[in-house]
Amino acid sequence: MAVNRPEQHIIGEAPDFLEMLEHVSRAAPLNKPVLVVGERGTGKELIASRLHFLSERWEQHVVKVNCAALTESILESELFGHEAGAFTGAVKTHIGHFERADGGTMILDELATISLRMQEKILRVIEYGEIQRVGGSDTIRVDVRIVGSTNSDLPALAVAGNFRKDLLDRLAFDVITVPPLRERLEDVMTLAHAFGVNMASELRREYFPGFAPRAASALLRHDWPGNVRELKNTIERSVYRADDPDKPISQIAFDPFDSPFKLKTELADTPGVSRKRRPPLLPADLTKRLRDTEKDLLLAALDKARFNQRLAADLLNLSYHQFRGKLKKHRISGRPAA
Repeated sequence: MAVNRPEQHIIGEAPDFLEMLEHVSRAAPLNKPVLVVGERGTGKELIASRLHFLSERWEQHVVKVNCAALTESILESELFGHEAGAFTGAVKTHIGHFERADGGTMILDELATISLRMQEKILRVIEYGEIQRVGGSDTIRVDVRIVGSTNSDLPALAVAGNFRKDLLDRLAFDVITVPPLRERLEDVMTLAHAFGVNMASELRREYFPGFAPRAASALLRHDWPGNVRELKNTIERSVYRADDPDKPISQIAFDPFDSPFKLKTELADTPGVSRKRRPPLLPADLTKRLRDTEKDLLLAALDKARFNQRLAADLLNLSYHQFRGKLKKHRISGRPAA
């Protein structure tokens, strides 16, 4: 479906995220294909839209297509259009997305799911700016900038023969990688607060009271495998489940399946799954082992927090003063090595 809405507000101040946005700003004015890659839930579609709205094509249509949601035949008809009588049920001519996006931008999401035959047809659009409708013989000229997005390793797929190398070469004029949320620790609470405010508004509450310290610490310690999408769902779920809407959120509902009656899967016969923890090697020096473990955790928290000591303390559920005391105990400077 063709849309031409202003891009949604993008939130983030982490250094890696700002560097990625600068990359987007440099690539946006070009009339070249761009790939946007990243893990699921990182916001690739927002970045792809930003490429359009920062370009000279911003007043023209931007058309977004989820390639994984359509079968090959339907995808072909949607992208390239079809002539009346091209197949059973084609009672009239259908204008495809490439024609609708003429002068604008085509965003192909889940690019890795496209068949090799369709990849060849898309390659022709990039190289020659030409399409043919399904069932038609006329060549139609189109001026479309293609932005692809995927969470798949396209170079590996190309080596395996599942993605055309020539198409990858053309699409990858430049590649923008969206950093995962676990590498944007500085943005977690900013995003969480924004999602909380939006959910409180949706629930018609007068204001959003924020997060209790322990809840904020839990948000910072979570690894967010589902990235920003998972954070958004978690915050919205936690806000609506809160017993008292006027008090800061104290319980974070990370897992919607969490229940004392949660269904369990028998894993005894599952390859690679061990139901029994390996016992520690004994004898052992417990005091030294605990001291080494504490030091390792301090160093790991500093590294993840990019040596922001307050964030590092939150990651370990410690107060700032407790954290500073443990740094002193282990003779850790708390600053990156020169």
